[in-house]
Amino acid sequence: MPRSPRALALLVVIPLFLSSCAGVDESDTEVAGAAGGVPTFTVDPSWPLEMPNKWIMGSVTAVFVDAQDHVWVTHLPETLTPEEISVVQNPPLGTCCVPAPVVIEFDPEGNVVQGWGDPSTQDISEFPRNAHGLFIDHNDFVWIGTFRHHRLMKFTRSGELVMQIGEYEVNAGSNDESLLGGPAGIWVDPSTNEVFVADGYRNRRVVVFDGETGAYLRHWGAYGEIPDDDYRYDREAASEPPRQFSTVHGLMGSHDGLIYVADRRGNRIQVFQQSGEFVTEKIIAPETRASGSAFVVGLSPDADQEWLYLADGTNHKVWVLRRSDLEVVGEFGRGGRQVGQFLRPHGMSVDSQGNIYVGEASTGRRVQKFTVSGG
Repeated sequence: MPRSPRALALLVVIPLFLSSCAGVDESDTEVAGAAGGVPTFTVDPSWPLEMPNKWIMGSVTAVFVDAQDHVWVTHLPETLTPEEISVVQNPPLGTCCVPAPVVIEFDPEGNVVQGWGDPSTQDISEFPRNAHGLFIDHNDFVWIGTFRHHRLMKFTRSGELVMQIGEYEVNAGSNDESLLGGPAGIWVDPSTNEVFVADGYRNRRVVVFDGETGAYLRHWGAYGEIPDDDYRYDREAASEPPRQFSTVHGLMGSHDGLIYVADRRGNRIQVFQQSGEFVTEKIIAPETRASGSAFVVGLSPDADQEWLYLADGTNHKVWVLRRSDLEVVGEFGRGGRQVGQFLRPHGMSVDSQGNIYVGEASTGRRVQKFTVSGG
């Protein structure tokens, strides 16, 4: 009897291809991955459930899993075409759909809990226009960057604006202590309440603020050096990686006090002490051009955070690295619009069970859940 489309979808598995297993077939690779302790992932085509109110998402810019394993998503409603949101045109072009709020919260089962941030009814001072970067801290505050408009905004869980760092449409370069350039990734240290920001669309730095007052604390560039906005790098002629950040796009802090920074167009992860002291770097897919390979960093939820995940929005995959030595031990995903495939994975986060949620910023405009096994 032919299987139903849903049954076929449930059989889709995304294997991890171990770097030590070149030349073996996929079945051998999966067995080796499980035996070696490297986690493998299976896409869950049933997550999330259908959103209410005929909502539809535009380009997904950030995904974050909070302490309750609720999955938060930011997207860009302005990327939706008139045909995609035909019912809100004047006059309506059709019967569907409606732009979802800028910020959406899902429960672990994939139900929408709430959504907030409405460009059609709110002033730009009240919601995160061009949202990029998302973090829910230990006090349940929601931090969102706005990459084109130079702001970091702090909200309550229900969407009330508490504090803003930076000014709308104002930038003064990578060494300014009060203004931002293009805030993307965000991480808040629960022990110090320090807010680490990947300030990388216009600027070339990691910058740290006090989470309570918004006061500037410190900043640094690539290799822990002073950022230089006039620096130019010739990729074709250079024999070494760039000395300045190319696009500081994502960051994550570890339990043992390290900061992992995704330098997107630099095709690398750089590792620092929280003070800004450089530790090491890892180059990923160095021949990648365009937007680069290093978009967003995630860590496994075990006590030692053994695995590091890197979303790659140009090669359309997620790399798996062993955190102790930053060796690439696997990958999953490939370019495409089918279940389990990606077009520009741009947001990523890991829940308490080790499952990974990946959001796409290209025409896919969706979030997919990948269930972990092994590891």
